[in-house]
Amino acid sequence: MSTVGEAVASCLEKLQVAAAFGVVSIHNMPILDAIHRRGRIRFVPARGEAGAASMADACARVSGGLGVAITSTGTAAGNAAGGMVEALAAGTPLLHLTGQIDSPYLDRDLGFLHEARDQLGMLKAVSKAAFRLQSAEETYDVLDWALKAALTPPAGPVSVEIPIDVQQAPAPSRAFDFVAPGIATQSVDELAERLRGARRPLLWLGGGARHAGEAVRKLLELGFGAVTSVQGRGVVPEDHPRCLGAFALGCEDFFATCDALLVAGSRLRSNETLAYRLKLPRPLYRIDAEESRADHPYKADLFITGDSRAALEALAQRLSGLSIDPAFPGDLAAARKAAEAQARAALGPYTALVDELQRLAGRDFTWVRDVTISNSTWGNRLLRIHGPRDGVHALGGGIGLGLPMAIGASIGAAKRTLCLVGDGGLQLSLGELATLVQENAGVVLILMNDRGYGVIRNIWDAQYGGRRAYADLHTPDFAALCRSMNLPHHRVQHAREFQSVLQEAFAQRGPVLVEVDMTSVGPYVSAFAGPPVRKAAA
Repeated sequence: MSTVGEAVASCLEKLQVAAAFGVVSIHNMPILDAIHRRGRIRFVPARGEAGAASMADACARVSGGLGVAITSTGTAAGNAAGGMVEALAAGTPLLHLTGQIDSPYLDRDLGFLHEARDQLGMLKAVSKAAFRLQSAEETYDVLDWALKAALTPPAGPVSVEIPIDVQQAPAPSRAFDFVAPGIATQSVDELAERLRGARRPLLWLGGGARHAGEAVRKLLELGFGAVTSVQGRGVVPEDHPRCLGAFALGCEDFFATCDALLVAGSRLRSNETLAYRLKLPRPLYRIDAEESRADHPYKADLFITGDSRAALEALAQRLSGLSIDPAFPGDLAAARKAAEAQARAALGPYTALVDELQRLAGRDFTWVRDVTISNSTWGNRLLRIHGPRDGVHALGGGIGLGLPMAIGASIGAAKRTLCLVGDGGLQLSLGELATLVQENAGVVLILMNDRGYGVIRNIWDAQYGGRRAYADLHTPDFAALCRSMNLPHHRVQHAREFQSVLQEAFAQRGPVLVEVDMTSVGPYVSAFAGPPVRKAAA
């Protein structure tokens, strides 16, 4: 290894990183030069660091591996902050490698080019952990600390800043020997004993259980039902007869008939629990890597600290011969059917869009969604997915992440990727359309264009007496924009066109944009005005 930059590239190869995302700069060129010369890692040049972080996040989510984003220092590192916050919310293992100015000038506030005051402090605020590599000799130690922090459950994004002179310094002579971290799991004997008497037991599966599909399957065969968070979608294929999908908010009456709930790997987020007032079955048991979840936001009757897969596998081995209520499977199926029917009733003319997407996509696709009215209305629940890593969405609620996430997901999963975006969110990352075309990513981009922030309009109407401000946007001519980038474009102006336009789009190879003119197609039956909440009892 001639330099630290070369050593970093070699370490990423040993970790079997297949792709990294970023923007080239004078303060990260030693690393990128090594990646380019060695030719073992695909580097995707994003048009901005915000997009690069989101691409790395989605790539990690769909592949189950480590995401890697490489940025420059100062403003460039700050540009990645939004993507890092999203990765932190989603628990994505992501390594953010950022440059830094020359060591002799660090932390002296001299106005050095690309300098940011207390960059490390900024990165700590948006990362699970942040480190500075201060000398070549500590290269492998710092990388080891950073990787263990990123990969130890609950996983998260970790930043490492490397001054440019350190990147250029001779690499240490010793080898890099990384051992992936594990997590201890408490005994489930008491949990098994408590569940043996349950006749209508239900699993709530979150993103922390995405690797536990086989154990979940065994529990379903024993008689459990399952509901998922939005992040946990696909842990159980959503056409499984014992799966409620992510329809928790539509199944509260059914929950009242269940006699035990086991939550595995979920934070029970506010927007999926009526701000923590959704009535969940009792007794409520939890399995989670974070011990602090025992009392928040729902107090657990029994809490198991550890890995969801290990705990659920051990539980399945201990439970047999459960006396399940014969009516339970039918009641669960009826609850799912009713929740789906309620969601479909709100679609109006967009029923044809959902049905045709499902027919054309089949079972093997990745479903990426930005924060839009359409995602809240149907994208998060109605379009069925079938694998635990087939769904990617902006968990933290920030708009503008859909397109870069779709690029990362397409590269990480190497299969057809569908992406749902709104015109407001897409305008935050328009530059990444060039990345989409340059990388020839297999993405069908579904653009729901209502010429503004639709959900903000609805909130103005619902909460401010119809006064509206700042929600209407001047939007590009997307057809002309796509022509300028050599990106195939199709427009839908009436519901009867969904079938023919989508068929034509799906027949094309490489990226394609389908623009749905919502002002022409028409509104949804019900106006979505933000996540539903339930007021506290007086």
